[in-house]
Amino acid sequence: MSATVTLQAPLSGVVLPLSAVPDPVFAGGLMGLGLAIEPLSSTLLAPCDGEISQVSTTGHAVTVRAANGAEVLMHIGIDTVKLGGSGFVTRVQKGQQVSAGQPLVEIDIDTVARRAPSLITVVVVTNSDDMALSLDASGLVEAGASGFLTVTAQGALSRPDAVHGAELSVTAVVAHEGGLHARPCALVQSVARRYLSHIEIGFAGQRANARSVVSIMGLGVGENDTVTLYAKGDDADTALAALVEALQTHTHAGHAPAPAAVVATRDDGKLGGVCAAPGLAVGTLVLLAEQARPVPERGHGVEPELAALNAALQKVRDAVAADVAQADKRGAHAESEIFGAHLALLDDPELAHAAERYILDGRSAAYAYRSAISAQSAVLLGLGNALLAERVADLKDLERRVLDVLLGGEQAAPELPAQAIVVADDLTPSQLTRLPREQLAGVVLARGGATNHVAILCRALAIPALVACGPAALALAAGSEALLNAGEGWLDAQPDASELAAARQDIAQREQRRRTLREQSAGQARTRDGLAIEVAANIANAAEARDAVLNGADGVGLLRTEFLFIDRHDAPSEDEQRAACQDVLDALQGRPAIIRTLDAGGDKDVPYLPLPAEDNPALGLRGIRTGFAMPEVLDTQLRALLQVKPLSRLRILLPMVADLADLQRVRQRLDELAAELGVTERPQLGVMIEVPSAALLADQLAEHADFLSIGTNDLTQYTLAMDRCHPALAAKLDALHPALLRLIALTVHGAAKHGKWVGVCGALASDPQATPVLVGLGVTELSVSPQLVPEIKDAVRRLDSTACQQLALDLQALNSAQQVRARLQADAAALLR
Repeated sequence: MSATVTLQAPLSGVVLPLSAVPDPVFAGGLMGLGLAIEPLSSTLLAPCDGEISQVSTTGHAVTVRAANGAEVLMHIGIDTVKLGGSGFVTRVQKGQQVSAGQPLVEIDIDTVARRAPSLITVVVVTNSDDMALSLDASGLVEAGASGFLTVTAQGALSRPDAVHGAELSVTAVVAHEGGLHARPCALVQSVARRYLSHIEIGFAGQRANARSVVSIMGLGVGENDTVTLYAKGDDADTALAALVEALQTHTHAGHAPAPAAVVATRDDGKLGGVCAAPGLAVGTLVLLAEQARPVPERGHGVEPELAALNAALQKVRDAVAADVAQADKRGAHAESEIFGAHLALLDDPELAHAAERYILDGRSAAYAYRSAISAQSAVLLGLGNALLAERVADLKDLERRVLDVLLGGEQAAPELPAQAIVVADDLTPSQLTRLPREQLAGVVLARGGATNHVAILCRALAIPALVACGPAALALAAGSEALLNAGEGWLDAQPDASELAAARQDIAQREQRRRTLREQSAGQARTRDGLAIEVAANIANAAEARDAVLNGADGVGLLRTEFLFIDRHDAPSEDEQRAACQDVLDALQGRPAIIRTLDAGGDKDVPYLPLPAEDNPALGLRGIRTGFAMPEVLDTQLRALLQVKPLSRLRILLPMVADLADLQRVRQRLDELAAELGVTERPQLGVMIEVPSAALLADQLAEHADFLSIGTNDLTQYTLAMDRCHPALAAKLDALHPALLRLIALTVHGAAKHGKWVGVCGALASDPQATPVLVGLGVTELSVSPQLVPEIKDAVRRLDSTACQQLALDLQALNSAQQVRARLQADAAALLR
């Protein structure tokens, strides 16, 4: 049997690289490497002799297993699963042997073209980590033409010779805090998968596949360790350069500001541990027992078990991706990053191969996956590295989720009493997020560490947590009342009445301070020398508007209308948009609202809008440019906004404006639509300053706009020329860079010429350290997350605006964001009196 199979073109059409596919999963190579075709024919042909290993029930995708083991997936169109089979007639079934050129699917091109975002058909080898591919085809091809793709099985060749060229090597010093644990390894994996070369990381005499998170973690690489990178292939040099940058970019591990480990046995009878998240709690002890699910050892045949494992992995992958999306929507960045690392583990080739080997030996899919996880967990536990040992919880989390799918009957979230202190041997991230937050007072774990992902989540959710308490934690009496002081590293399971009373008083005082800030936040925020600063809230819906009012917000500084467009299959109607925006205004009880028109494109994908594939989406159709490209979408939104009442409290904000022509075009259209609707009043119209050209032309824009609002997130990425979605650059994207401060100053100066005010609605406004800087630069409105309104108002009231102005001038003369933050840290006490 030949190790190399040459594929024929399955369709006639124009050959495209995967990067041109308008779907991030395929474009990023997450489903495997290959090519795409813009089809000109209507019959999908078999690309080679082989067996049909998968046919989707909706007919839009077929996989052929070639003689060398290559799994060739052909996916017709983008998001065509949503068509429910309409437009496709399959001519084959799973398990059928086919010959090259044999018809597989008949496509109704007109039907699919009308209802799908794109007809582009993807041809990828889903197990391409085990294959070497030639991707040379380009231009027009005819269906059945040979030489479309050449696929060589790596198993038939020695690993270094599977790709062409000499092996190159380079060294790198790992800058990630804590070394190569799960999240940095996920970053390395994502970078490695962009290149065709075979890439390995060498450390302490061992090598690991750079596409495998578990293999990289298994090396036990620590912070500041030197590793050697090896690459072989046509793009080896560029791959090495990218990997070096990924390894040498500093990222935080999420360490807790905790003391050194505390021994679990204490002289005072209290249970000792390590602080994972500080805080004080009084509550009822609830013990969560770890229940290992029994799994059958023997399987029902290799093919059924492999299919069951792949289906389970895909189902969990979809669920974890949904967790990431929901966390992003809530702004829960720590949760999003953690589940993002879980996605990388699910795509890990070494874990998949290990499980497959067990299945080939006759084991069940459940037994195989548990065995693969257990083997890798043993490797990490045996490295003597506490941080990597903590990653075992992530592997166990995936094991539990995959087994729930394979065995059925996902365990229900436990019921908790009010003010529960949950005690467990260990918890996984998904187990923690399933606990009812309103009843969870604290967490105590026998194992774990201050840097594991559960600890990071507890800090993000403000749940007091103690970890590494030892087996004594599991001997605590369930149902008894306990006192947890996570900050000091102990739990008292038998507190006396005076200790409980003192703890409750302390908790009440802390809550009272929060209430006091909230109560005081209802009033106007003025600096000590009388400068008024409006503190508004960034929201996404009416519920968050009500939360903003409760927290004392002066209004809404940014309503992101994207919430109306996501998680649906078609655009919201004019009535839907009007009603949703009216609900927000009604919830604000007389306060004003700035509502931004749809900001789609770039990293904000709205699948049903026919946006073209772009080589650099951040510089393509985004914000108001999308509105100009799809005027019916913009018109519908403007008509809806013109019908909310009262218009005197509405301010419309235009995203991604580049110059005055953009603003004038929208103002003219707004006037035309108002005339059509018989509306005589006009809402205020503002410009979002997100691109350097808008900041540089602020004086021109302010002459015709009613206000300017600075979006520091995008302004930072465009000013520093760093993609804000690039994980390797996250630590360098700091809006307190002196270049950004100068652009903000320029914007304020330009607006002042025409008596217009400037606000900041980007993430910088929510950074309390930046409050004196923005006040000093002349910003008079800060829009922050609702929960931060009381804190930001309190900070404003303790400032002197004159001192802030001098500070802002001094900071613009510095040469880095690090210097700016160091100066602010040094001057904090003097600034905030």
